[in-house]
Amino acid sequence: KYKISRTRSKPFNVYLKSTNMTSNISKVAKYMSTKVDTKKPKFRYLSAWFCPFAHRATIALEHHRSRVDYQWVEALGWEQREDKNNVTGTGQEWWYHWKADELKRANPSALVPTLIPVDPDTGKSDESKSVYESLVTIEFVDRISGACGKDRLVPEDPYEAARCSIWTDKVNRDLCSPYYGVLVRKEDSERKEHFQNIIKGLRTFSTELKKTPGPLFLAHGQLSNVDIALIPWAFRYYVFEHYRGDDYVISRTRYPELEPYFDWYDHVMDLDTVKRTLPDKEKYLIHIGKYADSSARSKVANAVRRGVAAHELDDEKDEY
Repeated sequence: KYKISRTRSKPFNVYLKSTNMTSNISKVAKYMSTKVDTKKPKFRYLSAWFCPFAHRATIALEHHRSRVDYQWVEALGWEQREDKNNVTGTGQEWWYHWKADELKRANPSALVPTLIPVDPDTGKSDESKSVYESLVTIEFVDRISGACGKDRLVPEDPYEAARCSIWTDKVNRDLCSPYYGVLVRKEDSERKEHFQNIIKGLRTFSTELKKTPGPLFLAHGQLSNVDIALIPWAFRYYVFEHYRGDDYVISRTRYPELEPYFDWYDHVMDLDTVKRTLPDKEKYLIHIGKYADSSARSKVANAVRRGVAAHELDDEKDEY
């Protein structure tokens, strides 16, 4: 249950920097809990069905669905426009994002996922307290849920919480960002380099999985922010075979040293919390073709086309 305390209401800047991420998340979660009393926190969830970054937030929300309410708002999509100036270098038409006005108001980068709190009594949303950045939303949803023990996505044990913090960043850099390099880069040597970086990262991840009993990152079957950081991309690795061929297949036969990863994969993909969030494979395969032929215009695609990692995108340099 939430305790009601008399606190001075003030806005929070929730575009969280790495130096004060935990502190700010705690403040926002505490502030929100005083506002909702015993009612479940509620949010407008600005998302996009195809986006793996948003998929992270979706899994966190579904994990805590008994404690947190949300309304899905499809806020990001694609329009096909003529590439008159051959911006993508493909000579083909390119695909242009449309963005909901609500998303552009609530998030300076206009990216999903974005969570906007809703007053449970009035039903009014407060865009000044929006929360975004995919890894941040996982931790925020976990804190605002009021969950404890094994239901937490960020463990209560300080050591394990620190280990998870290190590994969510590592997973993001080593196992998620290279995905776009395999698809967007044009030279096969570059694609293979990004693919081998993924394999190298999976080997390291497999070694780390051996440190705790059970198939998940944490012991005793506790789903964590590390698992959720990787799940959306692990699910999407299947597109490599379709667009890049047999050399890009990640299988037990080809990589037997990744057995802990494959055991992890089989376990997480069988969780109800995860299964109900997975996009249709054929539909997603068509969508990601925009990246595979390098005709996509998005901040992530532009960053990779520019020669930097997806997590290094720049709002100004990679605008479209």
